[in-house]
Amino acid sequence: MSWGAVQNSLTPEQVTAVVEAASKELSSLSLGELRNRAEVGRRADSAVRNGLRALGGPTPDNSQIQGMINRVVARVGGLGFLDALFPPHCTEYTDVLVNADGAVWTRRKTAMAFARLEYLAPTREEVWRAVEALLAPEGRACSEATPSVDTKLPRDRELGFGGARVKVLHPCIAPGGGYPTLAIRLFEPLPVTPAQVVSWGVFTPPIMAALLDAVGRRLRVMVIGGTGTGKTTLLSALCHGVPLDARVVKVEDPEEIWLPHSNVTTLEARPAPPGSTVPAYEVKHGVDDALRLAPSHLIVGEVRKGDAALSLFRAMMSDHAGLTTFHADGPEHAVHRIGIIMNSDANVRAEAAKGMFAEAIDLVVQVGWREGRRVALGAWEVGGLTAGGNVRLEPLWLPGDAELKPPSRRRE
Repeated sequence: MSWGAVQNSLTPEQVTAVVEAASKELSSLSLGELRNRAEVGRRADSAVRNGLRALGGPTPDNSQIQGMINRVVARVGGLGFLDALFPPHCTEYTDVLVNADGAVWTRRKTAMAFARLEYLAPTREEVWRAVEALLAPEGRACSEATPSVDTKLPRDRELGFGGARVKVLHPCIAPGGGYPTLAIRLFEPLPVTPAQVVSWGVFTPPIMAALLDAVGRRLRVMVIGGTGTGKTTLLSALCHGVPLDARVVKVEDPEEIWLPHSNVTTLEARPAPPGSTVPAYEVKHGVDDALRLAPSHLIVGEVRKGDAALSLFRAMMSDHAGLTTFHADGPEHAVHRIGIIMNSDANVRAEAAKGMFAEAIDLVVQVGWREGRRVALGAWEVGGLTAGGNVRLEPLWLPGDAELKPPSRRRE
């Protein structure tokens, strides 16, 4: 090796310092920017050269500079094997999992069961790099000190990416192979139309038209179903029944619903920042704030807690039209579960919870799995309370029916 080559070569410590400085400079890039490989490359080139100038050492040759750029790109844009599974490169999946043994599993939009991607075998380093890239834009990290992390990926219209919900568990609480455990729920990259729901065979055109008409007449709808049954997808389609000139406020955790309307405000829940005294902003807060934003229609992506249900029911009982989803395996189960969580979280007695349900909700629509595909399982009108204090549920449509019976409630 020549003396000049030695003079123009950085020590490993200097290279590490430049890579660290350049990576820190790029740590605030959005997910959309991180997934644009050409843009990340250009930013990394500039950041590495800034780091070299700050170092004030010898100027390395182009091959060493390129090596540092590659290391920075790998560190900050490290979605790696996950990138090919996300929109816009792939739109087939609703869920992507990485287990503690490093196995990668996915669930297709048309399937109930997960399937392992045998051709993918990421190393621990690759999975950790992907985790860091997913969490960094939100300022989060997964470690033994914070072994369970929830975060979201924001939607990016230019990339055709609908956003996602992310859960990461550290190996210290999810053992089995030393890999971090990762669960990603991908949201629809484009608005879901009623025609798409019909094309998937969930509803026939006449039933979908009747439900849209009910939404347009300000009836308040709760979509129920189990995990991964497509509750929010159906809710998004039903929102097309809301008049286009309506003032809509939606509350989500995280944002998932696409709307075709122009006068829309979205309120998104957020957890309390780690190590901060700043309180969490929850769905119940969003519903309370939404009522000060002059909505004609209130949309709550999902009711998970009893205090959120209490706020939503109060809003709907004050004559706000709206739609929401709730995890339940049938209309009776929905009433029962609402009563349990409202009692547990908001100290509302079961009898009062049933009364609020009967006053606040007009229609319950259920989706679920049958023979390995998503289907509609029924639509019921909420008809007030029975003499025994139970919520009266009148079936308007069940599988096999040719039409949906007209609801008796009117809120026009």
